[in-house]
Amino acid sequence: MTRLFDSAHVRRAFSRASATYAGAAALQRDIEAHLLESLDYLDDRVPEVVLDVGSGPAHAALAMRTRWPKARIVAVDLALPMLQQAPVRTGSGLLGKLGLQRPLDRVCADLRDLPFADNSVDVLFSNLCLQWVEDLPAAFAGFRRVLKPDGLLLCSTFGPQSLIELRESFGAADDAPHVSPFASIGAFGDALMHAGFRNPVLDREVAVHHHPDMATLMRELRAIGATNALATRRRAMTGRARFAAAAAHYEQFRTDAGLPASWEWITAMAWSPPHGAPIREGEQELARFPASAIPVRRRTTG
Repeated sequence: MTRLFDSAHVRRAFSRASATYAGAAALQRDIEAHLLESLDYLDDRVPEVVLDVGSGPAHAALAMRTRWPKARIVAVDLALPMLQQAPVRTGSGLLGKLGLQRPLDRVCADLRDLPFADNSVDVLFSNLCLQWVEDLPAAFAGFRRVLKPDGLLLCSTFGPQSLIELRESFGAADDAPHVSPFASIGAFGDALMHAGFRNPVLDREVAVHHHPDMATLMRELRAIGATNALATRRRAMTGRARFAAAAAHYEQFRTDAGLPASWEWITAMAWSPPHGAPIREGEQELARFPASAIPVRRRTTG
């Protein structure tokens, strides 16, 4: 498959944003909080292993550490400097004060190739990183591989209405792509079903944030690492004339509150299927079983 995104650029952008991300990621925190509330669907189940995939500075991982102090919580991110922003231990609560709370594990890895064993994870949490993946079915197949049967997947991504004003404005200035395409809620749900997840529940929300000018919006996007990472992007910096043309076009959207920036996000909850449920890989459907489930005939010799 031709890569839509330049993964090396994504890593560099989020590495550069590691020091500014926490202070600028207000929307990301709001969506994260919504996903964390969905952990209540586990009822009284206490997971042994939890992955926070695309963790950034591991805010959600630390929240889950507080919720389950004896579980193994693993923060996974493509950008090592992001992980370095996360404390290994929270030190909060009685277990933390007594030194009995397990440390937060940090793994620098690409979500498209998770370095974890099959059927080893109880909860996989992923807030707003799947928009950087061009092959959602493959990503979800990888998530399903590491999840135990009946494991919980909680994830989110940005939808196609995100930054439509910015997309149109740059489109009026030149023909080069400046804003990533985002999967629709239908495509997101189809990818989950394609990977064999059970009982998916998806929600979609849209909010509009306002900014004094386009330059301020662009600075905020850089502060969270959301720069143009398309493989087909123009490699040279956007010239002053093109930026000015885009900014002039953006002005038609101005309201009394400022320049609008639309954000659409999709959240999903689903459950990993039991062993033997088929999963589509390419044009084939495969079923996996644990080795322990394969009967072995033993012969005795007399």
